[in-house]
Amino acid sequence: MPKMIVSIDEVVIKEVQITKDRTTLGRRPYNDIVIDNLAVSGEHAVILMAGQDIFLEDLNSTNGTYVNGKAVKKQQLRHGDGIEIGKYKIKYMADGAVDSFDKTMVVPARPSAISTQPLNSGFATVAGDSQGLGAFHAAIKVLSGAASGREVPLTKVVTTIGKPGVAVAAITRRQQGFVVHHVEGAGNPTLNGAPIGAAPLPLKNGDLVELAGTQMQFILH
Repeated sequence: MPKMIVSIDEVVIKEVQITKDRTTLGRRPYNDIVIDNLAVSGEHAVILMAGQDIFLEDLNSTNGTYVNGKAVKKQQLRHGDGIEIGKYKIKYMADGAVDSFDKTMVVPARPSAISTQPLNSGFATVAGDSQGLGAFHAAIKVLSGAASGREVPLTKVVTTIGKPGVAVAAITRRQQGFVVHHVEGAGNPTLNGAPIGAAPLPLKNGDLVELAGTQMQFILH
């Protein structure tokens, strides 16, 4: 079925399948796709499904809705179209299309903190691509919450962790090792108790990362 892939700064933070005739998008928590950002109106836009056709309609939003760089009021979507709302980019994938994003689950999320339906119940998503991997073998081990003890290999170039709409951080694989930086959300993540900002910080074996109340440990093999 058709789906929307939401990203910010080229990091995928959520994926939503279009299953209803009317799918709303906005900042308010009752929307089907929630984007908690001040640039997004409370009821920003709606995705309409009419048979095999998908339409995007702007709901008189403050900052407008853009498709492939052009402001639109209502437009039929085609596979691969790029929607821009504030700093967020949403890629439309038509029914049956195959995308290159690879997902894994890491951080347990409280039901009240998830802004859209997760890929697997109880966890927020992790996404990245598999190009340019070096010789490092690393993982994130969850130390608290429902997934305590779960260890997930960091096999992607970029891995996002957290709860979309609450707090998201990204771990990036580089030739010299791994770095972490804050992507979105009001609750800043910490590295060994110190705040993580937008500037990437290097990770070393045993480092503790805390994000949205969940503690994780970086393990380098």
